[in-house]
Amino acid sequence: MEQTALRPKPMPGQDPGRTRPGAPARRPHAARRRARRLRAALFGLFVGTVVVLSGIGIGTVGATVIGMSKLADLQREARAHPGPSAPPPTATPSPTTSPAAPMATLGLEVVDADKAGALIVGVHVPGPGYTAGLVRGDVLLAYDRTRIDSAADLARAVADTRPGTEITLTVRHRSGGYQQLTVVPGFVT
Repeated sequence: MEQTALRPKPMPGQDPGRTRPGAPARRPHAARRRARRLRAALFGLFVGTVVVLSGIGIGTVGATVIGMSKLADLQREARAHPGPSAPPPTATPSPTTSPAAPMATLGLEVVDADKAGALIVGVHVPGPGYTAGLVRGDVLLAYDRTRIDSAADLARAVADTRPGTEITLTVRHRSGGYQQLTVVPGFVT
């Protein structure tokens, strides 16, 4: 009769015939696992690179592009429909061509606020808005004496302004406080 209690059972992953203590255990499945991990890491790196290069992973870039395209559309609309201060167009072109009148900018990216006003989502550094003290999260309520109800109102008011003139802005800060700031619109380059 065999005495099985005196003979220990082998540990999982060890051969029952191996008697050398300190010898590394042979694991044939470990190489496959390492290869699988390496493939997964390389695939993740590839997908991450594609996402970053395509711009999907950078939300601020997408928001900036959307905001800038909307602002560009509004500026084109303002140029197509000039305000009352613009001279009437002439029927015949003049023999000498003059450069287009310079457009003003505050160096801001704005969207419509929840209520009235234009919410600042980006401030260009350096720029007139940054110099005046505007920060992201402020809401512009008035541009000089013009009430601002939306981002389009602000774009029209800025387009009608001559660069270099001082303008007073009424701003509601994120904290709830109101402030009047003086800004000098710059030139669009």
